Amino acid sequence: MTVLAIESSCDETAASVCRDGKILSNIIASQKVHEQYGGVVPELASRAHMQHIVPVVDQAMKTAGVPLDELDAIAFTQAPGLIGALLVGAQFARSLALALNKPLIPVHHMQAHVLANLIEEPSPSFPYLCLTVSGGHTQIVHCESPAIMKVIGETIDDAAGEAFDKTAKILGLHYPGGPLIDQYAKEGNPKAFKFPEPQIPGLDFSFSGLKTAILYFLQEHTRENPDFVKDRLSDICASVQQRIITILLNKLKKAAIETGITEICLAGGVSANSGLRKGLTEAGKKYGWKTYYPSLEYCTDNAAMIAITAYYKFIEGDFAGLDITPTARANW
Repeated sequence: MTVLAIESSCDETAASVCRDGKILSNIIASQKVHEQYGGVVPELASRAHMQHIVPVVDQAMKTAGVPLDELDAIAFTQAPGLIGALLVGAQFARSLALALNKPLIPVHHMQAHVLANLIEEPSPSFPYLCLTVSGGHTQIVHCESPAIMKVIGETIDDAAGEAFDKTAKILGLHYPGGPLIDQYAKEGNPKAFKFPEPQIPGLDFSFSGLKTAILYFLQEHTRENPDFVKDRLSDICASVQQRIITILLNKLKKAAIETGITEICLAGGVSANSGLRKGLTEAGKKYGWKTYYPSLEYCTDNAAMIAITAYYKFIEGDFAGLDITPTARANW
């Protein structure tokens, strides 16, 4: 069974070919145009997707060595995401499915992040918990099977990735700033400065208060020393990163205790953060968890995660009609 998958939810145009659960290609075209604006510009993202989608799909098929007539289904990201960006991928997928007379498989972007942990070995056994962390989402997902998942904790305001990126912007770092904080943190002291941990009941998260605390902290110290950020950049990054990581792992520990599950995964763009990956590994050794996280190429937005999700949906016969439309927001 061979599936072509397309991902276009934000600013990455991606295509992947999957055969019998094995990824044969994973091609991604990034959009540099957004760097000068300090964030993704939806209209520019849509235009770039239209420019990239044909060559990206063509390259994915050539890399996989699969001709169009060997495809058994076409998959695409149906939600959530930027509606203009989603429309490009959805329309291309619908048109190709119609032309080839192949079934169409819509995929939820966040479910795909969770199932990215199944692309490579070793992979988790069901049931498992997945901490899904990105610029737009922070969730703890209880996974019973590829088709049965439940969000048991999520942010009530901002996502962890947004906390990283907004902190980087305040510090004057280039976009995207999250990876730069991770880079500087490696040279800093994570105990140099102390930031508050939000006291949110249950398994939910909150990062808006932390962002405010970081802003006030920097304003106060910059008034006293205009060169404070330049002088202590590594220590600031290390301290901020450590607090975000402890918030995430403390909630994950609570979820593991409440559910009794010891198979624990990371997913999403922030799962590429070296500090978070190290923290999960250390927590696993401490609490007796089996821990997993995807290879770096499967952490950020990519089509391989769409393809592996489509593979399991194909097995279940979970197809959609050509009249299906993308949506910017969608519940699980």
